[in-house]
Amino acid sequence: MPAPARTPSPAPRLPPPAPAAAPAHGDSRAGGHRVPRGFDELVAEAAAVSVDGWDFSWLDGRATEERPPWRYARTVAERMARARAAVDIETGGGEVLAGMPVLPPLTAATESWPPNVARATERLYPRGAVVVATGAGGPLPFGDGAFGLAVSRHPVRARWDEIARLLRPGGTYLSQEVGPASVFGLVEYFLGPRPPAVRSARDPEAARAAAEAAGLDVVGLRTAALHTAFHDIGAVVYFLRTVVWKVPDFTVERCRDRLARLHTAIRREGSSTATTTRFLIEARKPSAGPA
Repeated sequence: MPAPARTPSPAPRLPPPAPAAAPAHGDSRAGGHRVPRGFDELVAEAAAVSVDGWDFSWLDGRATEERPPWRYARTVAERMARARAAVDIETGGGEVLAGMPVLPPLTAATESWPPNVARATERLYPRGAVVVATGAGGPLPFGDGAFGLAVSRHPVRARWDEIARLLRPGGTYLSQEVGPASVFGLVEYFLGPRPPAVRSARDPEAARAAAEAAGLDVVGLRTAALHTAFHDIGAVVYFLRTVVWKVPDFTVERCRDRLARLHTAIRREGSSTATTTRFLIEARKPSAGPA
């Protein structure tokens, strides 16, 4: 049974092979031999660790996700270096902006989840960027035409009317979004088959149509299906505790039997794999015509 990918956030990477004396996360050592850690230990560890903020470093060595070919962070960095005023919508913990070599003179970020607001402020205040707490799905608290560049990595739902409003004429919106049926092997393992309308949600072409309906010109749209691997059941538990909308009401107690079966499969096969989908959309507000 497939296991999930990492949620919207920097993709974790497996480190180089460890020295022979170092056990893997899913293993311990006894008498000089590698001994697999048991289901109860792995699950208890993942259930106890904090998931505040938007930090997936806990998954290092436990899960990997293939990166999209367009290299979102590098592309954003190139645009930020040329911008005068920019906003990162749904910044999460501020990870993308914090990694930018150069920020525009005016840089803002929005976020609605309180733990992420605090984490983003810690990261971005020293860089001179302001973090604004917003209501989920509410209007963006900026004036018309405030920004020449808006970016967003993995927004819950793009507010195309608001994006069009806050961009200056000629301004650009660049966003990497989660695509349709991402990690649905895991979702359907716990919830059963999803209706076609659910599986086809987050369609890139629907995003194009919505952007154009808001008066923006879509100048780029790329899609990717990416390989993801999970190497122990703790990584699955951590993911489901963090990305709570994938399997609503997930708890270890409620899902213990299914988790145990998945743990057995991971031990047998070495990992559990999934397909993560992403798309990159770039939209531009038309320049003002001649007076």
